[in-house]
Amino acid sequence: MPKGPVVILTALNLEYQAVRERLASVEVHRHERGTRFEVGTVQGASCRVALGLTSKGNGSAAVIAERAIQEFSPVAVLFVGVAGALWDATRLGDVVMASHVYAYHGGTSEDDGLKARPRVWEAPHGISQLASHLARLNDWADSASGHEDAPQVRFGAIAAGEIVQNSRISSEAQWIRQHYNDALAIEMEAAGVAQAGHLNGAPVAIIRGISDRADGTKNSTDDRNWQPQAAANAAAFATRLAVELAGEPEKTVVPPDDRGHAADRSGRQVSNTAHNSTVGIMAGTVTGSSVHVNAAPRESGPVGLIEELKGFHAQLGRHHAQGALDEDTYQEALADLDSALRSAGRNTPDSAKRAAMTLRRLRGLVAECPALVAQLTPLIAAAGDRA
Repeated sequence: MPKGPVVILTALNLEYQAVRERLASVEVHRHERGTRFEVGTVQGASCRVALGLTSKGNGSAAVIAERAIQEFSPVAVLFVGVAGALWDATRLGDVVMASHVYAYHGGTSEDDGLKARPRVWEAPHGISQLASHLARLNDWADSASGHEDAPQVRFGAIAAGEIVQNSRISSEAQWIRQHYNDALAIEMEAAGVAQAGHLNGAPVAIIRGISDRADGTKNSTDDRNWQPQAAANAAAFATRLAVELAGEPEKTVVPPDDRGHAADRSGRQVSNTAHNSTVGIMAGTVTGSSVHVNAAPRESGPVGLIEELKGFHAQLGRHHAQGALDEDTYQEALADLDSALRSAGRNTPDSAKRAAMTLRRLRGLVAECPALVAQLTPLIAAAGDRA
């Protein structure tokens, strides 16, 4: 089954154009609700990119991000654009990739002041590792200047709120720097995109070029000079990352021990003496070199998928009863599971696709329960194979 594209979203037309200039064979793709995307390939590569404009703010960014995820089932979602630096160590023109995102407007107002209660989303480990590798290669930028002046990629927290920050001495600015002193940059969309990715089971990366210092010193001349350059730098790194993501193999590797065996979690060894072969165990136990299968092979097709989904319903209930899922998450998960069951039971051209997308969203909801995620992954693949 072919992979989906990489989705790249921007908030401003300037940022959008910086990415679009790096695409070839661009075609318009319209969402049924009117959202316009352009789909093309990165110049000189086979990586497909779906490019969309969200406008400013976390709310609109979240809505468009979810539409893009539902529409394209992407390999990843990259949010690309400009941001303000919170500290002088980050140079104008450098690129910041979020190690995690703070929704810094979460808080509680009390008699002794405003207390921070942020939501936080971490960047997916695999994407962070790949981005760090590309940053070390340091061959992604288009800068014609010397090596010392070339933009650098920095990894750290990004703070996302609902207002434009352009002061270092206002009470809001001081509060942000006090409570989020590890944040490298500040902007207005990352929290919405990160939340959409979390709820839909889609990996998200936030990539920002630094265009100002969020300290009251920027003016229209600085914006004219630095915004295009910062947007271009972010687009250069993002499209390079997209190409690498599109080429990443979709597989899980179990590292062997020094005798060429893969160990199960209990310490028993699974022999892997046959070369270029794949062994799949749906259920059972492994003892020594013997495999004991305790269940009949799963039935394929819609009926088999529906039965598996019904069995997953019971697993959700058990995790909820044990306290692994809170009430709100449990109710949302049940709603998604019911929706997937309805889609799986229909015999329409897009029913399997809708079931797979709903299950991906469900996987995002239960991401903190590895056992549930492990059960959902083959069900998503089964639904996708029918699409």
